[in-house]
Amino acid sequence: MKRCTDVLFGFLLLIILSPLLIIIALVIKLDSKGPALFCQKRIGRNNREFVFYKFRSMRTETPDVATHLLKDPQSFITPVGKFLRKSSLDELPQLLNIIKGDMTFIGPRPALYNQYDLIEMRTKCGVHTLRPGVSGWAQVNGRDCLELSEKVDYDLYYLEHHNVALDIKILFFTALKVLKADGIREGARNPEMVERRESSM
Repeated sequence: MKRCTDVLFGFLLLIILSPLLIIIALVIKLDSKGPALFCQKRIGRNNREFVFYKFRSMRTETPDVATHLLKDPQSFITPVGKFLRKSSLDELPQLLNIIKGDMTFIGPRPALYNQYDLIEMRTKCGVHTLRPGVSGWAQVNGRDCLELSEKVDYDLYYLEHHNVALDIKILFFTALKVLKADGIREGARNPEMVERRESSM
């Protein structure tokens, strides 16, 4: 039932938001050199890799290193990218991931392919069996400000207690977090690695 809901609302939102998606893509292209979209390799259900979509919010010359290792991550974020990150509009292309079945609306955030510590911790407690989500229990309980062990604890709680009521609760708190831009660190989102991947729009 959850998968059917994902597909239905994924297509519906993609249609409704298509004018906004086009506008954002055009503004990104006008704001800085490079593609409007960028892709990352992420870890999905049962530790299978998939291509993860976002709007590009950093400059194309950003080094391919973990963002917390960048000397001055703010200097790599584009003017439009700063707004996209703060408003979470950079996440909208993940509707494509939902429709494809890579992700769901609510679930643990997908790890990068090289976040071996997070992947191992999730695998040990069975969290890897869940389809990753756009937002999740860890997201509404600290977002980027959580240590990996704390994120896994929240992911495990979701694994053991997830139901329709909890998903609705997470959706509600996600909306509040987005409106307040709560839990977003300055600079790029830790601990995700900035990667440049060819994409077009």
